[in-house]
Amino acid sequence: MSLAILPDNRVLHTARTGEVRIHDPRTGLNVLAADVPVYQHDEEGLQGIAIDPDFARNKWVYLYYSPPLNTPTDDPATPDVNEGDAPTDGTAADWAPYRGVLRLSRFKLDGNTLRLGTEQRIIDVPVDRGICCHVGGQVDFDGKGNLYLSTGDDSNPFSSGGYAPLDERATRHPAFDAQRTSANTNDLRGKLLRIRVKPGGGYTIPAGNLFKPGTPKTRPEVYAMGLRNPFRFAVDRASGDVYLGDYSPDAGQADPARGPAGQGRWLLVDRPANYGWPYCAAPDKPYVDYDFATGQSGAPFDCRRPVNDSPRNTGLRALPPVAQADVAYSYGASAQFPQLGVGGIGPMGGPAYDYDARSRSRIKWPAYYDGAPLFYEWTRDYVKEFRLDRHGQVRDIRPVLPSVVFDNPMDLEFGPDGALYVLEYGDGFFSENPDAQLARIDFVRGNRTPEPKISANPLAGLAPLTVTFSSAGTVDADGDALRYAWDFDANGTVDSTAPNPTYTYTANGEYRPTLKVTDSTGRSASAELPFMVGPRAPVVTLVKPVATQPFQFGQQIEYEVSVLDDTPTDCANVTVTFILGHDQHGHPISTATGCTGTIDTTIDDHGGAENLFAVFVASYTDNGTPPQTGTAQVILDPTP
Repeated sequence: MSLAILPDNRVLHTARTGEVRIHDPRTGLNVLAADVPVYQHDEEGLQGIAIDPDFARNKWVYLYYSPPLNTPTDDPATPDVNEGDAPTDGTAADWAPYRGVLRLSRFKLDGNTLRLGTEQRIIDVPVDRGICCHVGGQVDFDGKGNLYLSTGDDSNPFSSGGYAPLDERATRHPAFDAQRTSANTNDLRGKLLRIRVKPGGGYTIPAGNLFKPGTPKTRPEVYAMGLRNPFRFAVDRASGDVYLGDYSPDAGQADPARGPAGQGRWLLVDRPANYGWPYCAAPDKPYVDYDFATGQSGAPFDCRRPVNDSPRNTGLRALPPVAQADVAYSYGASAQFPQLGVGGIGPMGGPAYDYDARSRSRIKWPAYYDGAPLFYEWTRDYVKEFRLDRHGQVRDIRPVLPSVVFDNPMDLEFGPDGALYVLEYGDGFFSENPDAQLARIDFVRGNRTPEPKISANPLAGLAPLTVTFSSAGTVDADGDALRYAWDFDANGTVDSTAPNPTYTYTANGEYRPTLKVTDSTGRSASAELPFMVGPRAPVVTLVKPVATQPFQFGQQIEYEVSVLDDTPTDCANVTVTFILGHDQHGHPISTATGCTGTIDTTIDDHGGAENLFAVFVASYTDNGTPPQTGTAQVILDPTP
């Protein structure tokens, strides 16, 4: 999900399910630093990670996550009802049990262990749980020590035709009305927050935010508002500028009765502003005031003087004028920014490189990139550099490493060594994708880094288990002599220096054997192979549904999961997640528990977007020693 680089070039990286790992370049190991208990439904879980500007002294690591609380979850004893899903229609009493928070806290890092008992809570952001979508979740600091946090609109986009979710009906779940969040001056969601952390936790408000402290019906934490899902941003610590990507609605075409086509936005936020969602995509691109009760369209919103008349608005009625995004683009070719190409819309605001002429790093990026913010596109698998003029306007967009396919880039950060670190999500839907990876991209001045490969035979078995490891496929582009260092049990000790060694595991367990390869110039890289010694992993099969069956969104889909395992199957450990697939990404909508049951696939039309499909992912973790997990996936395409 997110990464942060430590001063010694160790890399913290996270999973939505709560794991925080540390990659140590000295050993090549990825160590589990913490497993944070989190609530998981739709897109919630462990979101963002950052380190304190004074980390070398204080060792604080910041996490933005969903604490479990007492939110309802699915009961496997009732296969036809999913108690974890909030009702889409009802009353305030029906929705009250699903009120939760996303929490920003900080924890002490002790060596390779993130000590959860040291937690200091900073700020809670209220959310509506049990219903999708948009939680934001990036954390960063400016050069003055102020903390920035992005929050999504926490609104459901699946019943709005791909345009603005403005459903004000009292019987409709509040999550269908983004006016209660992004357009609400008295709400923390759909915003870029700017605060200053106090020594013992909590925060104060720095000067210069959008609303002065004490202003009625406002939150002084708000720096920018009118955002849909500002998933990734970075702060230029020298200038204080924020480079922010805001995710697009899904309408493929403009509709005079509803509003503009989907717009992905990149913003250079150098002052407090309102960016318009859900009333305007730009000062000249208003949405239309649509009545969801009658199906009738009213007038376009006034982007110069937007007014929030929603009955769920707890803030000011008159809002600041809508500010212009610096870059905006839709699914087709952009006349203004043709360099962005065509495809899906997944804008990510990346960092600007800060070139250090004094650094003696052999892998640092060159001065050419100094001050140029990077932009990365999650759906289009690329990274670009934005060239700005002295007024901060984008004057050119250039490719970065066009020969490299960035496989759904999830997070970017320059390290103290001047290299670019990239977290790639890979292809797949809310599962452990085999092509997901943490990469470091060096600027090569002559010699290049070797590329290690690791394999093993057999891949599983009971202890004692003798395994033959292989480095076959390892290459060095310069033909340098290579040194091999194997750590079979991830304890930091080199167990073998042979290219293709054997090792006997004497106890069942979960291991992460690692191969580190070093060339004659000292350049190195590593690869690891998650490895289970013990009973074989369960084989999970989705008996129902099957990929060939007729399907339309809105159906109740029966599911049946079969598990073949060495230990008796506990159906309480079986989960089936329904994910709405769109182009290359997916939104997890609902998770059911049990070997059998039904899942409601009602999502209306996901905003009239094309290339929609349903993904069902079954997962089972057994009760063995150690526990092992098996998964299966079925994709249903709507029947023409």
